[in-house]
Amino acid sequence: MSVRTPLCDLLGIDTPILNVGFAASAVPELAAAVSNAGGLGVLGLGFPIEEIKRRVERTRELTKRPFGGNLIIAAFASPHWGDDVRELRRKQIAAVLAERVPVLVLFWGDPSPFIEPAHRAGTKVLIQVGSVDEAAAAASAGVDAVIMQGSEAGGHVKATRSLWETLSAAVEATKPVPVIASGGIGDGRGIARALGMGAQGVSLGTRFVASEEAWVHDYYKRRVVAASAADTFYSPDLYDVGWKDAPHRTIKNKTYARWDAAGRPPSGERPGEGEIIGRQRLPWGDVDWQRYAVGMPVPTFDGDPEDAPMWAGLSIDRVNEVRPAGDIVRDLVRETEEALAD
Repeated sequence: MSVRTPLCDLLGIDTPILNVGFAASAVPELAAAVSNAGGLGVLGLGFPIEEIKRRVERTRELTKRPFGGNLIIAAFASPHWGDDVRELRRKQIAAVLAERVPVLVLFWGDPSPFIEPAHRAGTKVLIQVGSVDEAAAAASAGVDAVIMQGSEAGGHVKATRSLWETLSAAVEATKPVPVIASGGIGDGRGIARALGMGAQGVSLGTRFVASEEAWVHDYYKRRVVAASAADTFYSPDLYDVGWKDAPHRTIKNKTYARWDAAGRPPSGERPGEGEIIGRQRLPWGDVDWQRYAVGMPVPTFDGDPEDAPMWAGLSIDRVNEVRPAGDIVRDLVRETEEALAD
């Protein structure tokens, strides 16, 4: 077997490794480093239109290789979001397509309304899914590739079963549409295992949180390096301010400890609800951060990162240092080649 797969030809890349486009922290410097190393770098693009344009332009200054942009489309399927949020998301997707971003990566919803406009713009569409049925439906709708998430993943977790239980079935259900594996993979052996089960690539989040280029608070990066899988926690609703009904996996922190000590009460009865834990100082404006709100602490967060969610998956066991993203990609390729040769 080779690390290079047909997905590489489809996306115009050399090695089938993607970074997760984890919101504000997936900046042009990270995406460009991954793309320049042969993978597909993915930006977070769920922001004001001018910030989308700035990020895309900056990425093009840093790389001539293909890259992607990530947007969450949960607002179209949930009653918790208003029409204004849905309209904003439509405008954001339209802006991504107007900028001719090579790959649009979607998550948490039906990609169907966006496939034909994307293809008209020359943009490939990838959708991350949480089940085999969802993977099959996405393939039938015409996406270019499906990202099959497993319950080992960090951040928001749509999957309810292990990646290793669903991956082979997803590959069969989506043929000939390629499947990209995600969740709990952090080294070459994990990549080789996924390729051996029919995946054509991998999408990694936790490993790239601990990269030099990720716009993530340094304390968060140090926690990822120091923690083990036993230090993570899966919850259906601990961090639900700003996004309800979205299970997630995070590193245990002060907010978790306080909630746990109180007997793990439900939303509305948790200790410290409504407290402002700090401000996210972002290029497009400052935002007060409530306890139990979703998000990732960036370097300019002026509160205690221990109060904020620090998303991480079970692959955290394999993350032992913060490294340049390009070196991470090259090391993963080398490890995968060695594992495939065993």
